[in-house]
Amino acid sequence: MAASPNPTVSVTAASTARATNTGPLVIVTILFFMWGLLTSLNDVLIPHLKAIYTLNYLQAMLVQFCFFGAYFIVSLPAGALIRRIGYQKGAVTGLLIAAGGCALFYPAAQGGYGLFLFAFFVLAAGITILQVAANPYVTVLGPAATASSRLTLTQAFNSLGTTVGPALGGMLILAGTSTVAADQAAAVQGPYLALAAALAILAALFALARLPRIDHAEADVPAAGAVGSALHHRHLVLGAAAIFLYVGGEVSIGSFLVNFLGEQQVAGMPAAQAASYVSVYWGGALIGRFIGFAVMRVVSPGKALAFNALLAIALVLAAIFGRGQAAMWAILAVGLCNSIMFPTIFSMALHGLGRHTGQGSGILCMAIVGGAIVPFLQGWLADRIGVQPSFFVPAACYGFILYFGVKYANLHRQGATSA
Repeated sequence: MAASPNPTVSVTAASTARATNTGPLVIVTILFFMWGLLTSLNDVLIPHLKAIYTLNYLQAMLVQFCFFGAYFIVSLPAGALIRRIGYQKGAVTGLLIAAGGCALFYPAAQGGYGLFLFAFFVLAAGITILQVAANPYVTVLGPAATASSRLTLTQAFNSLGTTVGPALGGMLILAGTSTVAADQAAAVQGPYLALAAALAILAALFALARLPRIDHAEADVPAAGAVGSALHHRHLVLGAAAIFLYVGGEVSIGSFLVNFLGEQQVAGMPAAQAASYVSVYWGGALIGRFIGFAVMRVVSPGKALAFNALLAIALVLAAIFGRGQAAMWAILAVGLCNSIMFPTIFSMALHGLGRHTGQGSGILCMAIVGGAIVPFLQGWLADRIGVQPSFFVPAACYGFILYFGVKYANLHRQGATSA
């Protein structure tokens, strides 16, 4: 998410002109952690709700369809809201909406699967507002040249949340011994009420914090190649497609992991045990993002992206055609490859957009709807040919990301006008 040579985004210290960016970056990083935890809990709830309501894979993937569908519906209105009320108030609004979504899980336990899906949508709507507010915030809290590296670091804490989430959900939700559907549904009530309270407290703290103000002012001289819309920039359009497929592939793998590890030819694990291995998958992204933070200061973002995508393809294919421990660890290792993909694609796609950076950010956040569509497609395929071969879907997603990384391997060096 590097800025153009003529910066269009400036940061004005709220308290003093000499304030550093460390404090604000820490506060924003907390948001990354929270939405990571909330998102990864879906991977635990999908098999849980599938068992309670006797769903097929396609029906179970409605969870991700509603959750990530909110990104598509809410992203552009969220951008307009944030332009109107500011980034800090926008983040507070997102936190309160997300808290409301968590609170809806309590009545959903008595109201059925449809109300659960509505709760997922409301929760994701709040997270979407946070995404639209926080990602640009990170890019301006430091030099433009290290924007990818800085966003990778904050995404590492998003990965810490996704690592903690499945293990916590496995203990609090899947570990119950009751076979009564009503009791199993009620298992989500306590954890999600606690999350609602935590989000409400975080909203209050965030509202009171002194953060820099982000001003999006048009530059005196528009960036080279800047035209009437961000969509005129081909690297943004392809970057949006890459975000769509990356999020879709990553979410698909996480959504099917519990069921994949439950397959007899793979590991034959019960759901509660498999949930802990979902944390291993997301934990790989956590480790990889810390590594990427250092590596991408010296390696072209495009080259790093292409390498990780190629390795991800090889690992997914190994999981499809392998058996036992080899297949299990191959699919878990894909998490390590995912590590740098989102922040790298995001920053490469926004490179050189100048005054269209805000619009481009909204478009990229809309592309997160891939997390709704791709798992849905894999669910349809899994119902017909089985869980293991259905992983050809995320393998194909990584194929396009490989293409994007190779095509724009030197984007930050050449500039957006040559892209």
